[in-house]
Amino acid sequence: MTEHDQLLEDLRPTSFGIAYRMLGSVAEAEDVAQEALLRVHQALEDGQRIESPRAFVATITTRLAINELRSARVRREHYVGEWLPEPIVTEGDDDPAKLAETADSLSLAMLVLLESLSPEQRAVLLLHDVFDYGYTEISKIVGKSEDNVRQLASRARRHVDQGRPRFQTTREQQQELAVRFFEATEKGDLAGLEALLAHDVTLTGDGGGKAPALAQTLQGRARVAELIASPPRFGALPGVSYRAVEVNGGPGGLYLDAEGRLLAVIALEVAGGQITGIRAINNPDKLAHLGPVGDLQALVAAAQSLARAASTRG
Repeated sequence: MTEHDQLLEDLRPTSFGIAYRMLGSVAEAEDVAQEALLRVHQALEDGQRIESPRAFVATITTRLAINELRSARVRREHYVGEWLPEPIVTEGDDDPAKLAETADSLSLAMLVLLESLSPEQRAVLLLHDVFDYGYTEISKIVGKSEDNVRQLASRARRHVDQGRPRFQTTREQQQELAVRFFEATEKGDLAGLEALLAHDVTLTGDGGGKAPALAQTLQGRARVAELIASPPRFGALPGVSYRAVEVNGGPGGLYLDAEGRLLAVIALEVAGGQITGIRAINNPDKLAHLGPVGDLQALVAAAQSLARAASTRG
């Protein structure tokens, strides 16, 4: 591996990390990171002197991501059902987004909050608060005055802080709640679920019109618990198994079919010792980067057919 190749490999996590947080899409982030690294490679090949490769790739990545985000938002206006970011499993040495930055900036809850910001606000907030760039450097990256950049960051931070939970929960508490939640889900334990959920808990599903999912976000402890405990439950589907994983830096799990193909990713948002948000990503297009994807639609249809047959016999 040449010195230039090694440099590009070292810069890849930074580029992907910025692009993923900007776009909420693994595929789009990989495309942006690839283009940014290609431009770095071309600059090096042309003999251009790059004083700070990290700042150089951050500039290219951010500008590409801002442009991509504008066009992506137009596409998302026509998205079927609720839109959620593509999840990543933040475990293992081969995680492409494994950076030293805080896990909070990777959480699905944070990425959803960032969706309500303008592309420039999103870029400024991430570059300053997550990637530790100074305002002077950020002003050069986004092509705005330093005063303007500070204003963008302040407005973005106020908005994000309003949506963040006031009471934090330790990692151990999060994991314990996740274990209890998935056990109660598998058993259809309504009382057990209600004991874990906040009174204003939300449940959001993203099927993209290609897999069973809620048409809109459901809110309220009783309503959410009843839906999760009612058939056809993930845990009650034939051959379906659950595996606990860390999703976007927080507690979550994967549901797999009998052949080990992915059916859904569940991410839990925890605050104050309770589960405040549940996000289920079932859209197969958003799961493909994690491995082979199963047919959730067919499994649910089969389970419903069996239930109707049993009811008829009864």
